[in-house]
Amino acid sequence: MNIPKGIPTVDLSDFLSGDEARKQKFVNELGKAYEEIGFVAVRNHGIDDAMVDKLYQKMEEFFALPEEVKKKYEIEGLGGQRGYTSFGKEHAKHRKAGDLKEFWHFGQYVEDDDPIKSEYPDNVEVEEIPEFNTIGKEAYQTFENTGRQMLRAIALYLGLDENYFDEHIHNGNSILRPIHYPPIENPDPEAVRAGEHEDINLITLLVGASADGLEVLTKQNEWVPVTEIEGHIVVNVGDMLQRLTNNKLRSTTHRVVNPADPELMKKPRYSVPFFLHPRSDMPLNCLPECIDENNPKQYEDITAGEYLNERLREIGLVK
Repeated sequence: MNIPKGIPTVDLSDFLSGDEARKQKFVNELGKAYEEIGFVAVRNHGIDDAMVDKLYQKMEEFFALPEEVKKKYEIEGLGGQRGYTSFGKEHAKHRKAGDLKEFWHFGQYVEDDDPIKSEYPDNVEVEEIPEFNTIGKEAYQTFENTGRQMLRAIALYLGLDENYFDEHIHNGNSILRPIHYPPIENPDPEAVRAGEHEDINLITLLVGASADGLEVLTKQNEWVPVTEIEGHIVVNVGDMLQRLTNNKLRSTTHRVVNPADPELMKKPRYSVPFFLHPRSDMPLNCLPECIDENNPKQYEDITAGEYLNERLREIGLVK
């Protein structure tokens, strides 16, 4: 197993063990990693390999459909919140060239009487791929549950009640994003698979991609490649959590680079991040626990919904 230099590893079974010493060990290791680099590799994460394999199979089938078929699932006016987003539509905040990718969005499944359902578009059903939506929903809810446990550990590290985040992420605005990076045939020096960026949300969960390319920027200003780590997922801090913690936990810059080998350029790449978002009304005001004379308040008060809309405009998904 190849653990990349600089990417700490933690074991979620420690947190769930019922043993207070193991639980605290996980909390301490996670918090230290999130203060220092903002990324961890997590083992015993509760996300089934067979389910992930099936998800990859179904997403590859979808992205192989003819362009005109995929386009009928690109719904105007949704800002890419659900369904298909075609190649090159999204770009990193400070770049004009579109990223070399196309993707799909599964969103929240509100299955109680929560009025927040009126805020969310319905998920888009794909007619051509049996089980595409079924496996998407299963993956979404599994990732969401793992993310909930990670946030409980983060809450304890910050000196909050363990269940602090629970009410804010119940029926939250999270997104599961299957991504296809097609083969690169005529490389534009300005265009990359995903330009350097920070994620918008609280935390992001990522299962192993089908090819290398992900790199994270360390505090020493060095790009470290994150290769697939067998039996692990990668979980990183997003900008909402950085803002909430007044920069105590760091949202790390990362990117997906184009392969240096011309032969590898001819191969596609697939990945499936889960962007864990809270409900739109969650305040992202800096926590009092994270403000002191050495670290005064860094950000104005804002809600998660207001912040999300601001950022979606910056990356070109909302006009």
